[in-house]
Amino acid sequence: MRVDADNLDLLRLRALAERARSDESAGRLAEAMSAYEAILGLWRGPCGGASELGANDHLAFGVVDHECADLVREATTLALRLERARAVLPVLRRMAEHRPWDEALQAQLLLALSADGQQAEAIALFRNVRRRLADELGVDPGEELREAYQLVLRQNATAPATPETVEPSSPSPHPGRMRIARAPWRTEVLPAQLPADLPYFTGRDDARRRTLSLVNGHVMSQVSMPVLAIDGIPGIGKTSLAIHLAHQLADAYPDGQLYVDLQGFDPDQSRLHPAEVLQGFLNALGVPDADMPASQHARSGLYRSILAGRRVLVVLDNAHSVEQVRSLLPGAPGCLVLVTSRRRLTGLATAHGAHLMTLDVLSPEDARSFLIARIGAARTAADPTALDEITERCGRLPLALAVVAGRALAHPDRSLTAIAGVLRDAQGSLDGFSDMGDDLRAIFSWSYRMLGVRAARLFRLLSLHPGSDLTIPAMAGLAGVPLPEVRLLTAELVGTGLITEHSPGRFTTHDLIRAYARELAHLHEDDEAREQALHRLVQHYRQTAHATGLPLAPEPGLDPPKAMDVVVTGRPVGTDGAIAWLNADRHVRSAVVHRRIDDGYATTRRSTGGRLTHSAPDRELPGDRLGVGGIRTGVGRRTRPEQGLLRNTARNILHIAGGMPPVHQEPPLRDGRRGDGRKKP
Repeated sequence: MRVDADNLDLLRLRALAERARSDESAGRLAEAMSAYEAILGLWRGPCGGASELGANDHLAFGVVDHECADLVREATTLALRLERARAVLPVLRRMAEHRPWDEALQAQLLLALSADGQQAEAIALFRNVRRRLADELGVDPGEELREAYQLVLRQNATAPATPETVEPSSPSPHPGRMRIARAPWRTEVLPAQLPADLPYFTGRDDARRRTLSLVNGHVMSQVSMPVLAIDGIPGIGKTSLAIHLAHQLADAYPDGQLYVDLQGFDPDQSRLHPAEVLQGFLNALGVPDADMPASQHARSGLYRSILAGRRVLVVLDNAHSVEQVRSLLPGAPGCLVLVTSRRRLTGLATAHGAHLMTLDVLSPEDARSFLIARIGAARTAADPTALDEITERCGRLPLALAVVAGRALAHPDRSLTAIAGVLRDAQGSLDGFSDMGDDLRAIFSWSYRMLGVRAARLFRLLSLHPGSDLTIPAMAGLAGVPLPEVRLLTAELVGTGLITEHSPGRFTTHDLIRAYARELAHLHEDDEAREQALHRLVQHYRQTAHATGLPLAPEPGLDPPKAMDVVVTGRPVGTDGAIAWLNADRHVRSAVVHRRIDDGYATTRRSTGGRLTHSAPDRELPGDRLGVGGIRTGVGRRTRPEQGLLRNTARNILHIAGGMPPVHQEPPLRDGRRGDGRKKP
């Protein structure tokens, strides 16, 4: 039996395909599209019809199925160029279901869904295909499918078949592009608001690796939006790192970058309200003021709607609190948010899964590289000793290193030795930075000026503490306030970045911030107030040392110190708690003894030194000898009665380090007098 082309679907399909290709080649695109639509109308499913026939995988059937799949791809390509994706979507969906391993067909479906305004479904489709390929074949999507996915994310993919611009049958403001459902005010100018990157960024390798790992993990899972909150003390380089990271990652976020300084800690400018920031972001995304919603809630909703399905990088710099940031977070998983703050934004991690990163000072190697990159290798190589001294006197704080580098560049005839000498002569004060000192003071003052009156007083008094760190009870002693109040004041100081909790219950600050606090203490606290604070501090350690020593080795030879009502006594629990306190505070107690010696209080009653230092005779504590050499040196500069007290102090400190037994009776000196200057009985 002979059948002509008009009576056999396959022959008619092939005739229509020939006509469609001929019309397309001749530029008659509308006619070609009509022919392709007729072809799609003829397709009823896999060749052979019944599923059991398709399962036989007959060679002839397979050839016809491949032929039909090719025609569906050709029809989709032209439909995308003419912005008529909806005409091919029904058949394209069914064809893709029957051919799940045809990545070219899946890529076409991605583009068609996006062009029809169904971008969320397109993204979900890609995830399903990627998961299926990984689970069943152990492979990743191919290049064509990955490129289609990137085009979907950008929402402005051009037709893949040909680079030529073709006018569709209906007017379009963007010939040759897919039609994306969007608001009429959407701008084609992508926001690129990042400030300039530093020309010589050095260090922070671990932070960069951690950020890259974070972003890659979220890109692969596509389950949530990555948020990285960077915190640290003033001058630690939070903004510089965030901007550098943003520039490094910008290519992965092709829909633009948004940036704002939230002015969270600038006392000369009011903090930006989220509604104001949202207006600026929406303007950058193409929303004119005339279409701007009035309420913050409505602006936030519109902001998230615009960013849905887009890949935009958002930098929220200098945030004051979680509340200032919350409304500025996109809702789509394709975006990335970098936040900087002097506060540790724990609430952002709790409510939004943010990753928290606290910056420390640079390592010695990175600090040297920092200066070498800015000053020049030739100049720094000429004086490596001075280079090392500068990095240490700057406390390896990036801001301090930057301003010193600025001085070196401003005075190319000045040697690094001379610059290091200026810092050395300042003896740890900010005066060593002379013309640059105001920069450091200004940055630190942003946090200080936000403190309440009582927190500001505590900050000033902390500079009197001679140790490297201290506890809340010690701060209560310095300030002469109850524990509940000092806990609140400490939280206020931590919240402004002026002090940090480097280990549970122990707080410290950077040397340059301490120098700033010392300046303020001498400006606002008179001599008597400072002396009283030190006396309370010593009394705290005396009382705590006595309470700590009782469970370890009760000693009737040492009378308990007279308690002061305004001084909190630390009371470690049990022997282990006592040993832990003695270990943790051994350097602090040594520093307190040194401070009182330097201040001329060596003739204070024996308990000032002995009580601060005695401990258990049978428990060896790790660590060094607690500065005993310095105390021995001080002995030679004191009167003979003082020498006895200092020798006892040194022996008792050695006892803490496990070096010799404690002393509770002053040995006689050569003239027959006791250590307190009285005649022996």
